[in-house]
Amino acid sequence: MGLAVSCALLLASVSGVTSAQIDPATSGYVTDQRGGVVKSGYGLCWRTGYWTPALAIAECDPDLMPITLAAAQPAAAAKPAAMQPASGKVTLAADALFDFDKAVLRPAGKVSLDEFLGKMKDINPEVITAVGHADRFGSDSYNQSLSERRAAAVKNYFLSKGIASNRVLAEGKGETQPTTKADECTGAKSAKVIACLQPDRRVDIEVVGTRITK
Repeated sequence: MGLAVSCALLLASVSGVTSAQIDPATSGYVTDQRGGVVKSGYGLCWRTGYWTPALAIAECDPDLMPITLAAAQPAAAAKPAAMQPASGKVTLAADALFDFDKAVLRPAGKVSLDEFLGKMKDINPEVITAVGHADRFGSDSYNQSLSERRAAAVKNYFLSKGIASNRVLAEGKGETQPTTKADECTGAKSAKVIACLQPDRRVDIEVVGTRITK
């Protein structure tokens, strides 16, 4: 050890350090009178014979520094967006979506569906159900078929907008679930009665999913 210290002092003197000192109680490196670590002409710190890895300092031996908790652990993952259960139901008049007695979406009907999709842009849908309904005019089988075709048209439009096919269901209820009361809209088929039965001609759209909150 004495020889190592002597060599360190000698080389420090040669490199221009005229008054190096060693404090084994506080440092494993040779320091000058101002407390600075003595370095060789190549910028290497001179260690004393008392040096151990436990006495390493960042200035001289950064590779020996203990890893801090911040460095040892990866950065905390960004908090995922909160997911909350969400559901909603909207009823669209069939007369607004389709021409009378038809199952082809009108341009105005597509606009209505686009507005609906815009309102649910922050919802991750699990199931979207489109249910078609018809008024009482026509046979049961015809109204059942018409309601199914209208629900299918709504479903296909949603699929064209990128919603997965396994997320959209379509079904028809025919005239079995009217919203008008039995004593309303009485009488034979006429423009007045057809207008009165308008609430029965509809497509109910129900969404069940999760709402994304940031």
